[in-house]
Amino acid sequence: QLQLVESGGGLVQPGGSLRLSCAASRFNLDYYTIAWFRQAPGKEREGVSCIKSRGGSTNYADSVKGRFTISRDNAKNTVDLQMDSLKPEDTAVYYCAAERDFRITTVQSMCVMREYEYEFWGQGTQVTVSS
Repeated sequence: QLQLVESGGGLVQPGGSLRLSCAASRFNLDYYTIAWFRQAPGKEREGVSCIKSRGGSTNYADSVKGRFTISRDNAKNTVDLQMDSLKPEDTAVYYCAAERDFRITTVQSMCVMREYEYEFWGQGTQVTVSS
């Protein structure tokens, strides 16, 4: 069973940066599409970004384009989410999720962040953007 662990959350001021990591033991994340989702208090969980396996394409929600960057660190077996220019509305619990490529819908070769298509989930890490 693939187990995911998120890290890197915390409290940051508006305009600041955080880097989240999604790690797994015993399974090579490079063989999976990895997505980041987030859930703010009182709101539904939403997709933030995803990256296909083995150097595949990436995709971002409109709300984070130009501010967030998803990437793989194969040496560490992690998928990271670099979050810059953070806003209070980015405050949420951030989750990483994984699934094999063939089970993920793609649009123009880009992964799509449909929550129900991802089988493996981490426990989440809290990100709070506040002054």
